Amino acid sequence: MFVELGYFGLFLASFLSSTIIPMGSEFVLIALLGFGFNPFWCVIIATLGNSLGGMTSYGIGYLGKWEWIEKYFRTPKEKILKFQKRIERWGTVAGLFAWLPFVGDILAIGLGFLRLNPWMSFFYMLLGRLIRYSFVGGIMQLF
Repeated sequence: MFVELGYFGLFLASFLSSTIIPMGSEFVLIALLGFGFNPFWCVIIATLGNSLGGMTSYGIGYLGKWEWIEKYFRTPKEKILKFQKRIERWGTVAGLFAWLPFVGDILAIGLGFLRLNPWMSFFYMLLGRLIRYSFVGGIMQLF
């Protein structure tokens, strides 16, 4: 479905995979690259969509509504509090790893919950995701 929507489908898949829907946007990226879509634009669009999705998680953490966090992100309060010391130690740089499976949502929510600088959080989330998608896109160019 997402592949049929082209670049918009990639943006949507990237956004949703960084929020409440457990899916891998890399598959859509790989499919579009396989169909000959522009690698530069695919990486940029996937990075932006995924970063904005991460900032949605940040925003929900910022609001501090535990009911939403536990319901939509399936992340217990205890997990966020467990990561709190790590996030405080690294600060907004922790956003570099907000793309990782299983802990990425916790990091993004935690950055918001601790009310760390949203612009720097976005910058590091964007940078981490850009590196990830560039790597996937680069590997695909080899084949």
